[in-house]
Amino acid sequence: MMQVVDHEPHAWFLLCDGAGTYLDVNCSHGPVGYSVLLELDDDERRALDEGGRGYLDDLAATVAYRVRSPYRDRDLTRARGHEVTAAVAAWRSGGATD
Repeated sequence: MMQVVDHEPHAWFLLCDGAGTYLDVNCSHGPVGYSVLLELDDDERRALDEGGRGYLDDLAATVAYRVRSPYRDRDLTRARGHEVTAAVAAWRSGGATD
C-alpha cells in the first residue's frame, strides 16, 4: 500500500510502498493538466538522500516542463495511479493539507 512521505503543494507527492519510492509530478501546460508517476531508480534514490527536497523540486520541474521528457516513458500513472489517489486521500483524511 502506498503512503505519502512528503509533498510540495501543486507540484509533487513523494510516496513509498515498501518496495519502491515514487514521485507523482503535477504537470500543467496551459489548460491541460495531468500527472506523471515515476518509480525512482537507484541513482535517483541516492540523489534524493543527498539532495532532499531540493533534488525533488529539480526533478519534478524537469519532468513537468519538458514536453518530450524521457521520463514520460517511465510513467506508471495508468498502472498505479489509483494507488496514488488512495494514498493522497488517506493522507488528507489524516489532517494533512496542501
